[in-house]
Amino acid sequence: MIKRLKDYFSYTEIMIWSISSILVIVSFILFDRSNLLILAASLIGVTYLILNAKGNPLGQVLVIIFSILYGIISYKFSYYGEMITYLGMTMPMAVFALISWLRNPFNGNMAEVTVGSIGKAETVFMIILSAAVTVVFYFILQMFHTANILPSTLSVTTSFIAVYLTLRRDPFYAIAYAANDIILIVLWILASLSDTRYISVAVCFAVFLFNDIYSYFCWQKMKKRQSGMISETLIS
Repeated sequence: MIKRLKDYFSYTEIMIWSISSILVIVSFILFDRSNLLILAASLIGVTYLILNAKGNPLGQVLVIIFSILYGIISYKFSYYGEMITYLGMTMPMAVFALISWLRNPFNGNMAEVTVGSIGKAETVFMIILSAAVTVVFYFILQMFHTANILPSTLSVTTSFIAVYLTLRRDPFYAIAYAANDIILIVLWILASLSDTRYISVAVCFAVFLFNDIYSYFCWQKMKKRQSGMISETLIS
């Protein structure tokens, strides 16, 4: 089992996952020590990020689990925007993304999805749809008296774009998630001003930010490799 993991993950990926996990555990010990739900969600998060970086559908399974745990954590601090976003949007979209990824394996390899992309027309459609979702969610969050409503609303926008691009298997999904990570770092730093335990959540998303940037470059590399293999097949 360990040998298989070493063969599947590169040395860089093992190092990234290990360092990410250590940072999450250390921040939990320093600032929390009580909310095991935060620790569990964070460790699941760094694991699904590495799997997503490789285009492995298993990553989407862990996204579903993470969404449930993160929704509960957000509810406890009255971040209803985060709760609604992850339970009502990210989790269902992860289910659809899982189906999409399973239906589009590269060369029959179920551990690697075929990288896709969206055109200009669909990009415009996505932006218009994101704007509509943002407006609707703003009033919903306002109705629930959501804490820090403006960054919470912006988080909805970036999350929607991220899950949409994930569903379409577009490498830029990782950039959208990176933008969302920055907003979430701000949100949880604000939360930590009243409860220092939430510093560990802010650290978690700082780790996520690095992982999402790494994922983007992985997908670009994967896209180039897949295109090359397809070209060779057509020539032969």
